[in-house]
Amino acid sequence: MTNSELLDYCMKKTGAEQSVHSDWKATQIKLMDVLFAMVHDVNGRPAVSLKTSPELAELLRQKHEDVFPSAHLNKAHWSTLYLDGSLPTSQIYYLIDASYQQAMTLLPEQARQQLSL
Repeated sequence: MTNSELLDYCMKKTGAEQSVHSDWKATQIKLMDVLFAMVHDVNGRPAVSLKTSPELAELLRQKHEDVFPSAHLNKAHWSTLYLDGSLPTSQIYYLIDASYQQAMTLLPEQARQQLSL
């Protein structure tokens, strides 16, 4: 999977907005100002940072060498994973979906209702 493919998938999510974080040289994908994915290169490799529960983050890090704590985000919740590593593409898509759903739960009820119309 490439950064471009991942960005395309993220931007198909309802309400997704893209911006650039120039300090981190990363593309942020937000749902009404709530970050759910950050696409960037790490050590010259395509990567994405996604939010999960602390338990899932720890499990993923133990199971996959290509998953590690995110450098610029809360390390308990945010993990960075290489897109060209051992993690199957289907699992990357699942983790994007889960991160998006977590962002959705942080929105006010009215905003969530607007997105489901």
